[in-house]
Amino acid sequence: MSTPAKKRYAAEIYRLQQDIPYVSLSDLSESAAASLQATSRMVGRMKEKGYLDHEPRRGMRLTAEGERLAMPALRRHRLVEVFLVRVMKFGWDEAHDLSDKFELGINDLLEDRLDEISGHPTRCPHGEPIPSKEGIMPVVNDVSLAQLQPVKRCLISRVRTHDPEKLRYFAELGLLPQVEFELQFRAPFNGPFRIHTREEEHVLGYDMAAALFVEPLDGAST
Repeated sequence: MSTPAKKRYAAEIYRLQQDIPYVSLSDLSESAAASLQATSRMVGRMKEKGYLDHEPRRGMRLTAEGERLAMPALRRHRLVEVFLVRVMKFGWDEAHDLSDKFELGINDLLEDRLDEISGHPTRCPHGEPIPSKEGIMPVVNDVSLAQLQPVKRCLISRVRTHDPEKLRYFAELGLLPQVEFELQFRAPFNGPFRIHTREEEHVLGYDMAAALFVEPLDGAST
């Protein structure tokens, strides 16, 4: 049997490897809020079980078995985030850190009730897909705004940051999942992006634009 700790570590690796090809031990240690020594021991155990491939100079990635191990923890975490925001009325900037603590006391029965009370959500408050109870991760076809060319109508699919200040700023601008906008201009050399929603115009720096993952509309391509 896989321990809850292994599942949580697998979920952290899964999240990290969506943005970087290989996850370093220090990246995982920081994300899991654990010491390097404890993280290294867990990585060794997971490698022995075949859950990940780890090369010290390169980093680690989950195997197919490791990804299956991550799905229940990802599902629980994202369901708890939805519950905290929709039902308990916490801000989306608070949900990730609170969920890390809240989910430790959740069992399968409580998870099913959270899912029901929250309306059987398919995305977390930040737009990340929620795996099914059977461990299937929905396919999301989106791309970072930083990779788009100008004059594209888009729908915000995900906001890929856990930085509370950035999340609060996106909320102030009204740039939330399922909001439409048009990318009107981007300056070269990682310059600013000018976008226009139905209400107003905004200028975003490269780092902020890179955190917005979007689906092009009207047949637009990347």
